[in-house]
Amino acid sequence: MGSPNGGQLGPYRLLSQLGAGGFGEVHLALDTEGRTVAVKVLHPHVAADSLALTRLAREVETMRRVRGPHIAEVLDASLSGQYPYIVTRYVQGRPLSSVLASHGPIQGEDLLRLARGLAEALESIHRAGVVHRDLKPANVILADHEPFVIDFGIACAQDAASVTASGAVVGTPGYLSPEVLEGAEAGPEADVFAWAATLAFAASGRQPYGSGPPAAVAYRVVHHEPDLSGVPDWLAPLLRECLQDDPGCRPVAAELVARLDSIAPSVAAAAAPPVPSPPVPLPAAPVRHDRGPDRRDGRPPHRHHEGHVRDRDAVPTAITGEATREWKPRRVHNRLRSVEEARARHRERLRRRWVIGAGVFAGLVAAASSQYLPEVSLLILVLYGLGVLIDAGFGLLAKSRTRVLVDLAGGAGVVALWAVLSSVFSPLTLLLAVGGVLFLLTIIALAS
Repeated sequence: MGSPNGGQLGPYRLLSQLGAGGFGEVHLALDTEGRTVAVKVLHPHVAADSLALTRLAREVETMRRVRGPHIAEVLDASLSGQYPYIVTRYVQGRPLSSVLASHGPIQGEDLLRLARGLAEALESIHRAGVVHRDLKPANVILADHEPFVIDFGIACAQDAASVTASGAVVGTPGYLSPEVLEGAEAGPEADVFAWAATLAFAASGRQPYGSGPPAAVAYRVVHHEPDLSGVPDWLAPLLRECLQDDPGCRPVAAELVARLDSIAPSVAAAAAPPVPSPPVPLPAAPVRHDRGPDRRDGRPPHRHHEGHVRDRDAVPTAITGEATREWKPRRVHNRLRSVEEARARHRERLRRRWVIGAGVFAGLVAAASSQYLPEVSLLILVLYGLGVLIDAGFGLLAKSRTRVLVDLAGGAGVVALWAVLSSVFSPLTLLLAVGGVLFLLTIIALAS
């Protein structure tokens, strides 16, 4: 399917295709405010299935309430017309599956950050009454070492879509829980199973139930134990609990977060480099005059490069009294906040450019028309003055001192520019300058 409507879909301008699946195509797009979003456009055979659209409409209303630092939230949806679509927040990063293929297994604190971020995402999803149903490495985006879950809840509508045969199971073998493979309804416990399978693959680089034909993998999920070799000892017991056949024996997402928090200090301590300890002072050895061995076993003492005598029976360096610092995964809130601040600064720069650029343009036009059309010249100055006064009023409401000062300086500058230009330059010269400024303003508008 090509770009619908020549690249414009409702209020969204489609830029490029990011991927495609059995449910639809995902496009990078811009919304009306110029922000990047991900637009999933449903395939025509899915859009023609009224049952799928009805079920998806119910799911979307619930999905839009899901919020969390590790969630690509659903922002908008339109399920009518020729091209039904769902809009989510765009996360610029790489799929976990791609990262593992190029860099190998994830270890240490990065693995803990991945496990905890995905557990927090499931907690947010389940709290809103949504089940992901298709959590796997391809639906996890890593951005700045932080995980983000995409496509949550959409698989629920896919169950009813015409792309699946009657009685077929939607999902990826190896990440579907045993009860789902046996025909039961997918619940939050199925997401916990998929969480554990995803983490096992991320930690070891191998599928916990092997690879091969989907039917063979599904058989191993139902009848065999998972292969967790290569998974670190601090994570393997938790994954084993989550991969149990009985869904009632698996921990819930909130419990996963709490248990990962409890083991975080030990993981950080194991990953931290050893802290050198000061040498342990030893009792002064008696003076010997025979320059022979001064050890009971007849061997000479071990000597440190700094001249300190170290005995092999000295106190271990671990007994230093150093307190272990607790490590907790870095939150994504600060990064999101910094993105919003950057956008606010960008908007302020654009507004300032328009105040200055429009002021220069108004001053030039007013000066060029002052000799032959003095009324028009005065009208331009008054309109610009009213504009900056209104904008300064908004600046006062927003308590932005810089905005007010820029507006007042712009108003005063326009009057000064008009007075100087009208007394020095001819109207023809000023008209040429107006054309040049108009061209620059057009370039600024396109750049914005």
